[in-house]
Amino acid sequence: MFFVIISYSTKGSCLQDRNSARGSRRKNKIRVYRYKGLRLQIAPEVFHPGFYFSTQFLLQHISSMKLKGKNFLELGCGSGLISMVAVQKEAGVTATDINPVAVEFLKENCLRNKLQMKIFKSDMFDEIPEMQYDIIAINPPYYKKDPVTLYDHAWFCGANGEYFSNLFQSLHSYIHPETDILMILFDGCDMEMIHAFAAANNFVLACVHRKINMLEKNFIYKIERK
Repeated sequence: MFFVIISYSTKGSCLQDRNSARGSRRKNKIRVYRYKGLRLQIAPEVFHPGFYFSTQFLLQHISSMKLKGKNFLELGCGSGLISMVAVQKEAGVTATDINPVAVEFLKENCLRNKLQMKIFKSDMFDEIPEMQYDIIAINPPYYKKDPVTLYDHAWFCGANGEYFSNLFQSLHSYIHPETDILMILFDGCDMEMIHAFAAANNFVLACVHRKINMLEKNFIYKIERK
């Protein structure tokens, strides 16, 4: 059996606490999102899975994989939609995010949808118990700017790409030779920088799926050891 685990204590219902503290105006900003039988409440501080193509594209790809019995990690889960679908497909799921609001809402959404997973508030791998995962899914921040607000962490990877530097330095401790590491990027990313950080840590990126919409090109990369 899997567990809903929060790596810090909370009192009562997270959503109720936030709503009473913020008042009715805050309540009106919380959106409801539905996906194939799942019902999620999305806080305004959290990356909305229905507004951006990247989440849907990565979700479609992962949904096509055999997930039953797999140890699955979503690093920077945001709303946690991908993790929730992975639980439905009988994976053993760990979901993490640096944003405490995302973590609070994911806990509540799991309870509401009767799903069980491990959830950690964590900056990258910092608070995740070391273990080897079968699948790691990553929808990273893309833009080269230092994050300031909680919401910024969904968008900004640091002025010098610190997010990607830390990612590739840490991955080795959480994978085995057969781990599938999937990361979605788009054509506005600094691909030269990302490939350089990967190479410096003995990884390579191989494009396994691409889609073009009216605004951008999106790519799913498999990260592999050299």
